[in-house]
Formats: sequence, C-alpha cells, structure tokens
Amino acid sequence: MRDDRGRVIGAQGWPNGEHELISGDTREFRNLTVGGIRYRVIRRLGLRIVDPGDAKGGVARHVIILYGSRTHPVWERVRNAMAFYALSGLLLLVVTGFVLLHLLRRGLQPLYELAEQAGEISINSWNLGPSSQARYVRELEPLVSAIESALLRLEQSFAQQRQFVGDAAHELKTSVAVMKSSLQLLTMRTRSAKEYEEGLERVRVDSERMEELVAKMLTLARLEDDSEQLESNRIVELGDVLRDVAEHFQTMANFRRISLVVKADNPALVLCDPDQLRLLFSNLIDNAIQHSGVGKSVRVTISKRGEMAELIVEDEGEGIPEDVLPYVFDRFYRGDPSRSRRTGGTGLGLAISKAIVLRYHGAIRLESRLGRGTKAIVALPLIESRTERLEHWSAITPEKR
Repeated sequence: MRDDRGRVIGAQGWPNGEHELISGDTREFRNLTVGGIRYRVIRRLGLRIVDPGDAKGGVARHVIILYGSRTHPVWERVRNAMAFYALSGLLLLVVTGFVLLHLLRRGLQPLYELAEQAGEISINSWNLGPSSQARYVRELEPLVSAIESALLRLEQSFAQQRQFVGDAAHELKTSVAVMKSSLQLLTMRTRSAKEYEEGLERVRVDSERMEELVAKMLTLARLEDDSEQLESNRIVELGDVLRDVAEHFQTMANFRRISLVVKADNPALVLCDPDQLRLLFSNLIDNAIQHSGVGKSVRVTISKRGEMAELIVEDEGEGIPEDVLPYVFDRFYRGDPSRSRRTGGTGLGLAISKAIVLRYHGAIRLESRLGRGTKAIVALPLIESRTERLEHWSAITPEKR
C-alpha cells in the first residue's frame, strides 16, 4: 500500500525489499514479478483515516492499493487441463477412427461385392446377379439399375451382332453354293451353246444378288456408325424426292398391274441426305409393290403433323401376322420360316429403312391387318423456322445446291 506520494505504508505477503512498484503506473491491471514469482495485480484507489478517534475526526490520506495473486497455480491448472483434453481428444479420435473404419468397410461391402460380380462379366456371361443387400441399398440402387440396363443393351447388341454375322454368312453361303452348283452342272457334260448361256445367266443373277447383299450390308454398317459425319445433309423437299422415286417404280407397278398413287401437295422440308431419303422411299415402295397382288393399289402420301413430316406407304397386300410385326425391322428377318426368296429380297430393306430414320431423329412403324394390307408410317422432323432454313441454305455451297 502506497500513499499519494508513492511511499510504501504497508505490505502483506510480499518478500522483504521487493516493493519496487511503479508509482506512476495508472493501469488497472498489470503483471508483476516479485522475488522471481509472477503476480497478476489490480490497482485500486482508497482513503486512509489516521487517528479516527481524534477530536478533529482524524487525518484522511489518499492511498493506492495493489492486490496481487500468484499466476503460477492458474497456469498449472490450465496446462493440466490442456494436457487432459489433448490426450482425451487423441484417444477419442483413435477410437472414432477405428469405429468409422469398421462401419465404412461394412457399408462398402455391397459395393465390393458389386465390383467383384461386375468383374466376372464376360461375352459369354452377362448375368450381373447383385446381392439383395446391394440391390436395396438406397445409394447403390441407381448404380445397380444403370449397370443392369447397360449390360442388357450390350447383351442385345452382341446377340444382334452374332445373329447378323450368322445370317450374313448363311445368305452368302447360299448364294455361293447356288453359283457353285450352277457351274458344276455346266461342267458335268458337254452342253449346247444355249445351255451354257442359260447357266451363265443364272450365275450372273446369283452374283448380282450376292453383290446387292454385300452392298446393303455395307450401307447398314455405315448408317449405324455414329462417328460418320453427316456432311452430305441438305434441306430437301420430301415431295420432290418421293415423286422422283415413284417415277422410277412406275414401270414395275405397271408390269405387275398395280396402281401407284402419290399425294404430296404441301411442301415438307427436312434436313437429310437426299440419297438416303431415296433409299428409304425405294425400300418402302418396293416392299409395298412386292407384297401387293394384281389389280391392287399402293398409296404414298406426305403430310405435316405439328413439327413432323409424315410419310405413309400403304398397300393392299396379304398383310403381316401380329406376332411377326415386332421383328420386321430385324436384319435378315423374314416372316416365312422357309426364308422364301420369291420376292427377291435380302431381309435388310426394313432394317436399313429404320437405320436411316433413326439417324435423322425420326420414327418408323408398321401397321398391318391380315388380308387387308400393310401401312408403313415414317415421321421426320421438319425444319423449324424460315430463318433457320435461310441460314442453313446460305451456308450450303453452290455445288451442293
């Protein structure tokens, strides 16, 4: 305790001679080191009454009181608390880590099983067979469904590819066998010039048919190749292409005494390859003529339905059984089990037609009733606006126009 002049007038608990406190320091709180011991000190102003029993009431003196407490025990407790909580936290972290690792392994077990089962998939085994736990885990259910869907599509593609190769080999083998038989028949004995001429004509017909088959197989392969650029696309008026193709088939229709009627009054503009459109129209009209009887008619119409152009090719032939309709677009598929060649087809016409339509984001389907005929319906997207037509038209070189 100091008076207002800075003189020490009292001290309790302070080491002797350690009263070197700064009297001019007016801070309320401060740190002091006395005798090598750290203190935390609070400064207070007070009033001391000397001789309070005096007749004058004593003498009042202003004093400065410094209260101090050792800080070592406080810091000791702080360090002990910090060490306790650090060790407790480390222990808790280690325990939590082991628990989380166990739970994580347990939670990922269905994923490990799914990965193991997926690794066993091969070209001869497409069955994923995920466990019930993997199938019904909410987070894995979309993944399982996506993998199963992808595998189903792959299996169908490989099956279709195998069927395509097998059917193509069968078709080519048949054509080669017929050609070989015709040639062997010619060499079995000496024949007249007319017989040789007839035999060579049969070989020529079979060669042309085999050439047509190979050409259609190559066409179908190119159409199904998504990497091929559509550089030959142009704005095409469907009616113009249809009339051109119909004129080409008019002779065949007249020869078979079939009425070929074309109706395309309203212009319908689409963005397509004209050659592929001609191939599409040719396949559909040829099928309709081939399956129509004498005196029947084939009607081809083009109309607009919203943003789509609709082509309908309708015949009055024998029709297609209902159980056969789902397979008519399969490659080399023929409805008759004997694989009859009375129409001269290769079984690729409708498959090529479907590939062309899908290439240009369209749709194709068949409707048929036995004894009443078949209707082929094709929908292709129209060019949306006149501005887009003009912009696309201006970007086409004069050679392509």
